[in-house]
Amino acid sequence: MALPRMVFADERGRIFDHPTLAMCGSDGAGIPRPVSEDEIIPLPQGSDVFLLPGRAPIGCDPESGESVIYQTYRRKPVVAVAAFMAPAYTQILRPAYVTQNDAPPLPIYAYTSMGFRDGQFWVAGLRVDPDPRQDPYRFDRDDISNRVAARMVELGTNRVVGQLQRCALEYGCRAAQNYFLDRWEAPLPVSVACNAQCVGCISLQPDGLFKASHDRLKIAPKPDEVAVVALGHIARVPQAVVSFGQGCEGEPLLMGDLLVDSTRLIRSQTVEGTINLNTNGSRPDVVSRLCAAGLDSIRVSMNSPRPELYQPYYNPRGYTYRDVVQSLRVVRDAGGWKSINLFVFPGVTDTDAELDSLSDLISDVDLDMIQLRNLNIDPEVYASILPKGTVQAGMGMDRFMSALKSRFPHLRFGYFNPAKEVYHTWRVEDGR
Repeated sequence: MALPRMVFADERGRIFDHPTLAMCGSDGAGIPRPVSEDEIIPLPQGSDVFLLPGRAPIGCDPESGESVIYQTYRRKPVVAVAAFMAPAYTQILRPAYVTQNDAPPLPIYAYTSMGFRDGQFWVAGLRVDPDPRQDPYRFDRDDISNRVAARMVELGTNRVVGQLQRCALEYGCRAAQNYFLDRWEAPLPVSVACNAQCVGCISLQPDGLFKASHDRLKIAPKPDEVAVVALGHIARVPQAVVSFGQGCEGEPLLMGDLLVDSTRLIRSQTVEGTINLNTNGSRPDVVSRLCAAGLDSIRVSMNSPRPELYQPYYNPRGYTYRDVVQSLRVVRDAGGWKSINLFVFPGVTDTDAELDSLSDLISDVDLDMIQLRNLNIDPEVYASILPKGTVQAGMGMDRFMSALKSRFPHLRFGYFNPAKEVYHTWRVEDGR
């Protein structure tokens, strides 16, 4: 079967597939390569398609495999095209293109190689979590709007709900929408500040090159505001998860007393529900207090378990990578569920060096799960901040995951925070 064909867009934004050039992608080696059949899937329902201004697409000769820069269509310049895949999917290859001198930086999204065949688009990726909780086609906009309106009548002065209203309606956040739809996981945004300045931060971009896609919470809520939202969700939803730490805020651990007091309030009224913390893991002392108050699980975000890569991306202030690892150890010692939110970037994440370093971390903290998120960033911006030689040919995320699973049979891969009823079952199945 012939590979999907390269796609491109004209000056009016219309997307075409090239009559002869095949789809190819970039895995970090610096040389575009053809995709293989086992690396591609149909474009997931609910995904978005982006034009990449100032970037000429690269296709591959289907016979020789050699890369070809495609610059004009009907004597007019063309631009590259990429996919932003729906939640629960992880990219294997980034789009292949040549960046022109006047090209603007790309906004903070994850760009995946895309092609066209048999009447549909194809992408270089795979699904890493079967959970349907954020499948875009499962969300009815009118239903969400009606439920938001009803909840605002009930809790309109609550600052947590106020932020979730904006996230659900303005940003299209699936987690916030699920809160109003009374299902799965509810976000609990609490923080107005951060102790890192991530290059790919979606809620603050002070250099002005491009606007952050979200605005942070402006005023922190009070513990009773947090607790009433969490308790309501737990009461309404079977196997409910409530989570501190969202993309629309800063670092929740900076609000240590608020987190601890909120958790105590929740646990004073119910033992049901999973209380989770999404965090950069910068303050293990606060994590310890949270565990004592009733925290069930933690998800620590990182772009890499190698400090020399972690540092230039996170630009941590007042903490180090050692603190991040210590937070995971604290939850390990408390018997909680431990995940990392690993930002995937083909050519960095799926390398031998990353495999070995990540294996060391898994052994150290007895990690339970790796959640895989495509890194939202201009690929060239990310490559420019890392040590020279970091970005190289990767083994592919599918092979990377298989290699980790062979080393750690208990390790789970996914995209979402599991409820404690689910992960307790997993632990029994794994004999842990």
